Amino acid sequence: MPGPGDRLTTAGTAGAAFAGEGLSCRRGERLVFARLDFALSPGGLLLLRGPNGSGKSSLLRLMAGLLRPIEGRLVWDGAALDAEGHRRRIAFLGHLDALKPALTTSENLAFWCGEAAVPAALAAYGIEHLARRPARFLSLGQRRRLALARIVASPATLWLLDEPANGLDDEAHGMFRSALAQHRLSGGMAAIALHGESDLPDAATLDLGRFAA
Repeated sequence: MPGPGDRLTTAGTAGAAFAGEGLSCRRGERLVFARLDFALSPGGLLLLRGPNGSGKSSLLRLMAGLLRPIEGRLVWDGAALDAEGHRRRIAFLGHLDALKPALTTSENLAFWCGEAAVPAALAAYGIEHLARRPARFLSLGQRRRLALARIVASPATLWLLDEPANGLDDEAHGMFRSALAQHRLSGGMAAIALHGESDLPDAATLDLGRFAA
């Protein structure tokens, strides 16, 4: 764990669109990380690194407003987060795909993002042929494509993704890179937890490994 003078930081937070300042997180009896700063500007990508248990998923949940830090604060354009407004600007993907098994591929997308977003989302991950198939009949890789298509279909400015490439083949991984690049070109931001190598360009890295218990 860090000593009294240590801080974990990516860059100064002044002027960032989305930032965390002096964040500390506890899960149960364990202090997961402490005095952590991060900053994301439009078009930015932050890769969260570290072994299992180092706090990558916890930090994503803090960023999404699903957990509260025990110290520090999250800010958007320099102001403290408004919970309702923040929910509208994020798209979150955890380890679970958040799909409704009884609904078809198209119905799942429409449920989350509306009918108008469905065609482009299906095309982004090459799953048009699965449009009428119930989610319970999809393979692991197909389910992950659908889960990521939901992120593409969302109007969210900030993508928060936990190991998004799990279950993807090389083709789908390329589609994910393309979708992420387009999101960033439009001014969107992303924070992504990764375990392993990355080929995502122009990314800042936040290594939580030395802060693990």
